[in-house]
Amino acid sequence: MDEMLLSKVRLSVVAELLSAEWVPFKELCEAAGTTNGNLGSHLAKLLSSGYIEEEKRFVGRRPQSRYRITKDGRSAILRHVEALQELVEAADQG
Repeated sequence: MDEMLLSKVRLSVVAELLSAEWVPFKELCEAAGTTNGNLGSHLAKLLSSGYIEEEKRFVGRRPQSRYRITKDGRSAILRHVEALQELVEAADQG
């Protein structure tokens, strides 16, 4: 299993990004059910791992940060899910 994805917040973020091109910070915060500060900390870890990328832009006159999953992030979540499936299968056989 991928240690980066064992966090509920980081797993929620990556799961939210799987089906979208770009997701604004505010939407990720709502999806993860966490505070801005806590989400920012988790996003920093995902960014440094290369699992997500960030784009800062202006919408009207307001700044907006938005995020998307990278190829490495997509591969990581797929490997993580496979490891979880193997764990469940092993438990069923035991």
